[in-house]
Amino acid sequence: MLRNITVILLVITAFFATSCCNETAVEKKENNMTIDNGIIGSTVEAVKKAHPDSDTELLTKGVDQVARLWTAKDGSTDDFVSFCEENYVSDPEERRFLFDRLDRHYEVLWGNLLKLQIELNEPNHMDIGELHKVDMLFAAYNPHAHLTEDLFASKIAFITALNFPELSLDEKNKLGGSWDSLDWAYARMGDVFTSRLPACLLQKRSEAATNSDAYISEYNILMGHVLGKDGKTHFPVDMKLITHWNLRDELKSNYTNEDGQERQEMIYKVMQRIIDQSIPDVVINSHDYEWDVYNNKVYQDGKEIEAKPEPDTRYQQLLNNFITTKALDPYYPAYPTYIERRFSGNMEIPKEEVEAIFVELVSSDEVRELGKLIKLKLGRDLRPYDIWYNGFKAQSSLNESELNKITQEKYPDPAAFEADMARMLKDLQFDDDQAAFLASKIRVDGSRGAGHAWGAEMKSEKARLRTRIGDDGMNYKGYNIAVHEFGHNVEQTITLHDVDYYILNGVPNTAFTEALAFIFQKRDLGLLGLEEKNAAKQHYMALANLWSCYEIMGVSLVDMAVWEWMYANPDATAGELKAAVISIAKDVWNRYYADVFGSTDEPILAIYSHMIDNPLYLSAYPIGHLIDFQLEQEIEGKNFASEINRIYSVGRLTPKWWMQKAVGSDLSSKPLLESSKEALAFFEK
Repeated sequence: MLRNITVILLVITAFFATSCCNETAVEKKENNMTIDNGIIGSTVEAVKKAHPDSDTELLTKGVDQVARLWTAKDGSTDDFVSFCEENYVSDPEERRFLFDRLDRHYEVLWGNLLKLQIELNEPNHMDIGELHKVDMLFAAYNPHAHLTEDLFASKIAFITALNFPELSLDEKNKLGGSWDSLDWAYARMGDVFTSRLPACLLQKRSEAATNSDAYISEYNILMGHVLGKDGKTHFPVDMKLITHWNLRDELKSNYTNEDGQERQEMIYKVMQRIIDQSIPDVVINSHDYEWDVYNNKVYQDGKEIEAKPEPDTRYQQLLNNFITTKALDPYYPAYPTYIERRFSGNMEIPKEEVEAIFVELVSSDEVRELGKLIKLKLGRDLRPYDIWYNGFKAQSSLNESELNKITQEKYPDPAAFEADMARMLKDLQFDDDQAAFLASKIRVDGSRGAGHAWGAEMKSEKARLRTRIGDDGMNYKGYNIAVHEFGHNVEQTITLHDVDYYILNGVPNTAFTEALAFIFQKRDLGLLGLEEKNAAKQHYMALANLWSCYEIMGVSLVDMAVWEWMYANPDATAGELKAAVISIAKDVWNRYYADVFGSTDEPILAIYSHMIDNPLYLSAYPIGHLIDFQLEQEIEGKNFASEINRIYSVGRLTPKWWMQKAVGSDLSSKPLLESSKEALAFFEK
């Protein structure tokens, strides 16, 4: 049924967005207005005359930013000059009072709008029954869409930009070392209004994101109905795995099973058919058919039926996200492409730096030596899916069925996991009061998808933890994901409640919250009282982190190259995009993986679901792994909770200064490579 809902929503979206955006284009033409440098200069002089003690450089930045955002509907040039004269605040005490009021009011606005968005998305995100098409329409509605324009219309946005202008990333990195938290808060207030996006385009972007999220959330493979080369299934009849996360996790779990490699080969074949879209459309999220995955034949009631392949829907979703994201480019003069906005803007690490870090690691001798060690441990040649080899983690030696029994009994429903969170936090050395407080600020729900964490944006609300829970309780895969999401929620709560100013809430970018999620996830067995003691634990940790980085950095390099290709080919069809993605994935494989795995032209790096539903998010994972490793080195032998509180309460600085405060050094792959070299030497003995 969801496929029909998606088609209906796409049609409605296309009609609404086209008419709405055509009207916006007309309005933009009518309201276009340029306030030239002469007017900006004379305005600065007029304000300076009224406020002789004002900082000329800061004043000029504020007036220039307002000029960039001002349109004819905001008033004439005289109105612009008068606005700046009347609303500029030069007195430090008055400026601080203005900041405090803005800080308070934005929490009210953003927090309540996010609460509304989360609640409207509950049917789409939570496992609370069948979806209706109206659920999808409400999920696609963006409560924030008109907020920015309303704040410009009321002049609130202009007051903010005038008195707290944007500072460039270079300025923040150059000056931030001597700033206190109030200086950083002022700088972050300057990031609030740097563009002026039409509500129509925001709504269109939201609709595309909702469609792709729903597509991925309902993309399940019923593995008990997948047939191997022998014509038999090798999985439990009720096994339902979301792509790609659960497919990957099931593949990982089969390294210790008797017929594990046969299962792994079947899963890899499923992945290949998803990537090239030869997967029969009818087998997606359906238990009504048997699917011979190798010969790509479909059977119903024992008889072969004709089954059409999925019609490049996967790549159409990616294309829709590109089109609606690219439409916002003209409104970001400092970052005129989404690629630049994502890295230099949102991540605050230029793409070139990110790419250089990734290439350094995936090209390293340490990775190649690790590949040889894994081959030795497996006793066979490496296969492409061994990018997910997890033999350097304690849980790889434990039987997953036994773990399933433990977690299913312990957590039969979301409420049971929620009730146990305070205990888990105390096990991680948080004191009784903070453990109770943090747990009280997190709500646990069953998820349609693999799971996610959604932080609150006001202190009176709770963060949301969502993980997939079956009828027989939370299996180990679901528990492992839940602990990961729990780490996100703890970060989200600490960085909302314990920072000095609301505007500083959060972390520099999503990689920094991924880091704490990884740190929690690695402790999942310990939280069950099952952690294995191992004298070589630090060596195992280094090699596990290195291999994880190797996998996800390759995926991220594919993701970046795909977006560059889309920008170079903006009129491409879904079929052309599919061919490009597969070609790029094979090219990255051949450059950085073929010599390690002994095979060429493998497409596996194109399977990651976030490539489809979360534009250019993937780089956050490997950056998160590197941060995770540096943090683990920093907190080793210290009180875990004290260190997490110290590190995550500094506020949303730039990555450079956050890392300096956290571990005393910049983000780098070198600490991981050096530790991996030591670990490899240890295992060679």
